[in-house]
Amino acid sequence: MELPLHVIDTIVAHALAEDIGSGDLTTLAAIPAAVPMIAHVVTREAGVIAGLPVVVAVFRQLDPSVKVLLHTADGAAVAAGATLAIVTGPARSILSGERVALNLVQRLSGIATLTAQYVAAVAGTRAQILDTRKTTPGLRALEKYAVRMGGGRNHRFGLYDGAMLKDNHLAILAAQGIDLAAAIARVRAQLGPMVRLEVEVESVAAAITAAEAGADLILLDNMPLDQLRAAVQAVAGRAQTEASGGVNLQTVRAIAETGVDYISVGALTHSVRALDIGLDCAA
Repeated sequence: MELPLHVIDTIVAHALAEDIGSGDLTTLAAIPAAVPMIAHVVTREAGVIAGLPVVVAVFRQLDPSVKVLLHTADGAAVAAGATLAIVTGPARSILSGERVALNLVQRLSGIATLTAQYVAAVAGTRAQILDTRKTTPGLRALEKYAVRMGGGRNHRFGLYDGAMLKDNHLAILAAQGIDLAAAIARVRAQLGPMVRLEVEVESVAAAITAAEAGADLILLDNMPLDQLRAAVQAVAGRAQTEASGGVNLQTVRAIAETGVDYISVGALTHSVRALDIGLDCAA
């Protein structure tokens, strides 16, 4: 699924307003209006690229006379030193948009790169890598897009497009005398059969209860490997299974080998390192 242009434009407009405000004081004072510029957007390290349409949108909004010639596409794996795009036009416009363009493409490419590493780590297993809602406020659409560019899959986008009974929901309901099976029945009765229902559990017994009660997806939270394996076997295909908690590049392969369908990784978006990408003046 590609990013709708209006989503990109809204995010870019906010970012430009935040950075430039009433005007780029340095550039307006130092650079004559008629000076042209050619700049190369270049990676300083290898990675998977995401966010090039955002770069285009930054310069289009600032100055339609700026031209961005893309040399690769989102989702591509590139080597260090690769030219991603060549930007030509008035120097004032390019310099004023540089930081916003780089901030966004660096972060999105960092997400795509890390996602690709997780996807490679579980290759050959049934497990698929999922993101979470642990995203930067205001950037969720871009960050989940970057996950897809890295080969991962998106979990629910927000609270409105999928139901998920988490530990705090269940604790509140338990205090009201409503057990796990009754909680699942309660949500199913309210939302009907067309809404996908996920349930978070912390034990094999609870996983069995959730499967028998009709959960579509069971989140096996912070379980050690032997419990994960036992839970997958006990669920026996009656629901899909998702592992979460304690996931990193050193542990993800072993988690995948327990037979879970999905592994959700909050780190893809909440603590990712930006890919080193720069904009170099060529003239």
